[in-house]
Amino acid sequence: MSISRISARYAKSLLDLASDRNEIESVKKDVDYFLAALKSRDLILFLKSPIIHSSKKISVFKALFEGKVGTTTMAFFDIIIKKGREMYLPEIASDFIKQYKYLNKISTITITTASQLSDAAKNEIAAKLLSSNITMDKLDIHTKVNSDIIGGFIIEVEDRLYDASVAHKLEQLKKEFSSNQFVKSF
Repeated sequence: MSISRISARYAKSLLDLASDRNEIESVKKDVDYFLAALKSRDLILFLKSPIIHSSKKISVFKALFEGKVGTTTMAFFDIIIKKGREMYLPEIASDFIKQYKYLNKISTITITTASQLSDAAKNEIAAKLLSSNITMDKLDIHTKVNSDIIGGFIIEVEDRLYDASVAHKLEQLKKEFSSNQFVKSF
């Protein structure tokens, strides 16, 4: 079975369990905390190590996360490790966040600009996106600054990309001029 199918199924089971216990928001905070902890390369290597026995992994997880995450999340970690699926925990956590956003109708938007985006401009873009049929009811907006785009902006909505950057327009013009048959070559 593929990693994406495994992670999607376990993420759905955690979401269903949290929903049954009315703990969706607290489990989401726990998963966010876990994803932040995954920035440590050592934790990822620890999870993926076939040498370390599951009982040792469970005790390390209890030392790291007990008291910092809820009992539902700790029980889920315990089950995943006992089943030998701990190497998929990063993917499971990411899939949980995706499914949580889909359940709550939240679209993830990334806006890349050449300089820092003002709050007024960000709010205007958000209002236009919400009024369109491209996004769901709520937006999770992330901004990036990339001076290489010269000006304009690039908006990523889930798997769609709208590139209105000056660099992109210049590249299009360059292609247009290079394929122009009416200009004599020297």
